[in-house]
Amino acid sequence: MPYVNVASWTEELLQFQQKLERGWANLARHARPSYAETPRELIFEQDGMRLWRFRGSEAPAGRPPLLIVYALVNTVWMTDLQVDRSLVRNLLAAGEDVYLIEWGFPVAIDRWLQLEDYIELRLGRCVDEVSERHGGVPIHLLGICQGGVFALCYAALRPQRIARLVTMVTPVDFHTPDNMLGMWARHVDVDRLVAGGGNIPSALINSVYLNLKPLRLHQQKYVDLVDLLDNPDRLENFMRMERWIFESPDLAGEAFRQFIRKFYQHNGLVAGGLEIGGKPVELVRITAPVFNIFAAQDHLVPPSAAQALRGRTGGSYQEWMFQGGHIGIYVSARAQREVAPKISAWLASDAL
Repeated sequence: MPYVNVASWTEELLQFQQKLERGWANLARHARPSYAETPRELIFEQDGMRLWRFRGSEAPAGRPPLLIVYALVNTVWMTDLQVDRSLVRNLLAAGEDVYLIEWGFPVAIDRWLQLEDYIELRLGRCVDEVSERHGGVPIHLLGICQGGVFALCYAALRPQRIARLVTMVTPVDFHTPDNMLGMWARHVDVDRLVAGGGNIPSALINSVYLNLKPLRLHQQKYVDLVDLLDNPDRLENFMRMERWIFESPDLAGEAFRQFIRKFYQHNGLVAGGLEIGGKPVELVRITAPVFNIFAAQDHLVPPSAAQALRGRTGGSYQEWMFQGGHIGIYVSARAQREVAPKISAWLASDAL
């Protein structure tokens, strides 16, 4: 029979119990950590959508304003998660005049909103508001993930309104063989899904995302949580991310249906034939210089899906692959050092 050191085992058990007790106290203190704390001013509001302008400690460098267009999925505050993990703060520090669209939380009647409402009307209205505040100049646009798709469509429909376009972890070819999310979406009966519920519950979309990496995102991270329980700072960071993941808006039903059909199923940006509000969307009509940023370990938008933008626009094109993942490109230590400076340097460059 193997020897068991009862005293040592008992001591370890006691230490673990004490760690759990400290952890529960920390959890209670950090149950709802804050985010989105960069000073900002409300510029425009309509039907739940808000347009914000951020304020940095230094005056902007005088370049055209930069409007961030985030995805409809999850909230926009991944861009301003905390003081030391904030794309917004880093862009301000680099001299950019930063605006952001907060799409809001759709209600029941919003199930009829279409992609045209988001791209032509809401995004278009925000572009106009920002431009008018700066003398009517064309502005810089930074589109992130699905927001990057919206930005590409808008820049193709209204090329004269955009001075430069940055796309970040943005899918262009939705049918690349390594696109797990694309494979799932191509087999969804989206008509039945929308007809059955109107707006698409955020819990359903989050479940799809989490099940793309079920072991890591469903199980392992909560096993790892035990090691964080008695570390208040790391635990607060964990809980902040959990809040962001699960405090997500539902998706307007008709816009969701159109996005799945036009992009994931018909692959309209690459295959052609894409229309928004009855108007053709062709990437070659984008005349603004484009800076395309994607992430090497992105499981939602693999590099092949994003790199498909190369050679398809009508203006100059540059790209950069960030060494990280779909979330790491916002919150990792590497991202804080690299992403905003890369964007700002390109916006200030002589790219034509």
